[in-house]
Amino acid sequence: MAMPLRQSVTVATYLARQKLRRRDRFPLIVELEPLFACNLKCEGCGKIQHPAGILKQRMPVAQAVGAVLESGAPMVSIAGGEPLMHPQIDEIVRQLVARRKYVFLCTNAMLLRKKLDLFEPSRYFAFAVHIDGLRERHDASVAKEGVFDEAVAAVKEAKRRGFRVTTNSTFFNTDTPQTVVEVLDYLNDELEVDEMMISPAYAYEKAPDQEHFLGVEQTRELFRKAFSGGNRRRWRLNHSPLFLDFLEGRADFDCTAWAIPNYSLFGWQRPCYLMSDGYVPTYRELVEETDWEKYGRGKDPRCANCMAHCGYEPTAVLATMGSLKESLRALRDTVATNRANQPERRATAVKELP
Repeated sequence: MAMPLRQSVTVATYLARQKLRRRDRFPLIVELEPLFACNLKCEGCGKIQHPAGILKQRMPVAQAVGAVLESGAPMVSIAGGEPLMHPQIDEIVRQLVARRKYVFLCTNAMLLRKKLDLFEPSRYFAFAVHIDGLRERHDASVAKEGVFDEAVAAVKEAKRRGFRVTTNSTFFNTDTPQTVVEVLDYLNDELEVDEMMISPAYAYEKAPDQEHFLGVEQTRELFRKAFSGGNRRRWRLNHSPLFLDFLEGRADFDCTAWAIPNYSLFGWQRPCYLMSDGYVPTYRELVEETDWEKYGRGKDPRCANCMAHCGYEPTAVLATMGSLKESLRALRDTVATNRANQPERRATAVKELP
């Protein structure tokens, strides 16, 4: 995986420990949602359609931290909603970092510059800024003008202050290989973010826009073409090589949604943060009492077009750990990415978007 070397070692050690303990199911990263409220209304999002009373709720710090500790996962992705709207988000991050959990705070960056003083740079912490395209495409996807420019300004300021900044880009059937290349080139070469995550859009049941989600074959064709010409090796993608193979259609996997469990205001969500088949109060109940075998492409019709990282990246990671060849391949990518992220490279001035 193209992540910092220390983090890669931590995750590899954790996975080896699970294997020694003969655990069949365990969390790799927890998707923590301490609120559902957001300051944007993205057409492809199914998280903001809750009643007003639910949108006003904020998860207590102790509950949020306790859920992560209960799971034992080494990494946490804090999402929502917009987590920077949580009045104690800085304390949630601070307590998780103090316990040496690797924390990614997912944000649309509209509040990021105002909230930066609440956080401290740490090798255990990164902002994950959502950017779905260059200015016109991104602003259209979030249904508000000016969001792209604010996100870029926030990324620059966060990097100037020494924070790790990653990005998360979701692609729809309105995207082309060229639009994928354009935004990833910009994030990689111009904005120089540390790493980038990519994902084909999943058809949220409650999303306002149901017409622009990608099918499996569309996804494979899109990424196969976008990755051509050496782009895949050049970009600092925060994914295992096998998951990128999966997006191209060069490999196929079963879904292992249990490895990226979701915890929200309602509890532990079955089976993943993209689908809701009920909630349970404890992580143990989620793992032991969910019929995991009935989910995934070819099993549940709702999963037919899903190629999202929450179900398939963990499978790719486990397959990597089980193969010496793939482990060496992933290590090579990690070393190459870390070499590209040396301080002298990061000190390069960020170019302005035309």
